[in-house]
Amino acid sequence: MRLYGRALFTILLAVALPLSAQQVRIRGAATQPAAQNVQSQASLPAVDQDPVRAPATLPPSEVGKPLQKQGKGYILKTNVNEVVLNATVLNGRQEVPSLTENDFTVFEDGVKQTIISFQHTDLPVSMGLVIDNSGSMYEKRPAVNQAALDLVEASNPQDQAFVVNFSDEAYLDQDFTSSIAKLRQGLSHITARGGTALYDAVVASADHLVEDGTRPKQVLVVITDGDDNASTLTLVQAIRRVQQLSGPEIYTIGLLYGHDLTREEKRHARRALELLADETGGIAFFPKSLSQVNGIAEEVAHDIRDQYTIGYRSSKPMSIPGYRRVVVIAKAKGMGKLTVRTRPGYYPSSPLGRRQMAAGRSGHNDE
Repeated sequence: MRLYGRALFTILLAVALPLSAQQVRIRGAATQPAAQNVQSQASLPAVDQDPVRAPATLPPSEVGKPLQKQGKGYILKTNVNEVVLNATVLNGRQEVPSLTENDFTVFEDGVKQTIISFQHTDLPVSMGLVIDNSGSMYEKRPAVNQAALDLVEASNPQDQAFVVNFSDEAYLDQDFTSSIAKLRQGLSHITARGGTALYDAVVASADHLVEDGTRPKQVLVVITDGDDNASTLTLVQAIRRVQQLSGPEIYTIGLLYGHDLTREEKRHARRALELLADETGGIAFFPKSLSQVNGIAEEVAHDIRDQYTIGYRSSKPMSIPGYRRVVVIAKAKGMGKLTVRTRPGYYPSSPLGRRQMAAGRSGHNDE
C-alpha cells in the first residue's frame, strides 16, 4: 500500500503549510517528479522560532491515557482537555523506576499545572517501523530488519506495529499487527533504490499511527543511513505536523558511519534525526557499526516500557491557538539531580476530519 502520495500530503496539510499541489505515481500511474528539498542546514530555522501554525488539526491522540483492565481488554478513560506526557527519568545514565506523583512538577508556558492522572505501567504501544529503503541501504537491510524484529519481540506482547519502507516514496508494506511473521514479510520488501524522502515518510507514518493506532501509547522508530534529499516537506514542517497531531514519540537510528555521505551531509542528517527525536520526546542513536543496532533496539524497547505517564488539564483554554512549551521537573530525596525526557510542548488540537490513503501493494489490519 502506498502511504500518502505528495498530492495527498498537500491536501492534508493545505490549511497549515504553504505547499503547492504536485502529481505523483500510484503504482503504475504516470509520474511527474516532485522538486527535491535542497534546504541546507544553515537555512533551517530554529524549531521554536518557526512561524508555521495550523488552525485545525486531527483530534487529540489517546497517547498514554490511563487504562483500566476489563476481561481480555482495556477501558480507556479520556478527557479531551487533558494533556498527556510520557516521561523517562534519569539519574545520570540510569533510569529511575520508583518515583511517585508528588515527585513531579509540570509547567506549561512557565505556569505550574495540576497533575490529574499518573501511572508507571508497561502500557501497550502502537508502533510504526519506518525503514529507509533507498539504494545505499541494500546491504544493511538484513541486519536492520532483524534489529526491528528484535525490538518488537522485546516489547509488550500486546503491542501492535506496522511497517513503512521508504525511498523517494513511502509504502505501507504491513499494516498494524502483532504477528512477527507478518512484520518480517513487510520488512522483506527491499527494493533499495531511489532517494531519501525521510520527512514525508515520517509525517505519513505519524498520520497513519494517530488515525488507526488503538494502543494507549504511540511510537515511531525511524532507521536511515542518509540525508533527506527527496521530500516535499521540510524538516521544520515535519516536526510541526507531528506536534500538531499530539503525535508519537520518535526514536531515530542514524547509520551515518562510513564514507557514503559528505561531512556536511552527515552533519545535516544528524541534526535532522536529533531534532525529530528531541522535539517529540524520543531519543536519537548513532551507532558506529551495524553490530550495535541490535543493542539499540533493546534499549528502545526498554525505554518505551519503563516510562511514567503524567496527565494534566491545561490552565490555558484550549481555544487559544499556538505552540505551548512544557517543562517537567522530578525531585526525589537522596537522588540528586534528575533529568526528565518528554515531549517539550504541544499544540492544542481541534477536529480536521479523516485522512485519505491510496490503495496499493498491501493493507489490512491484522492482529
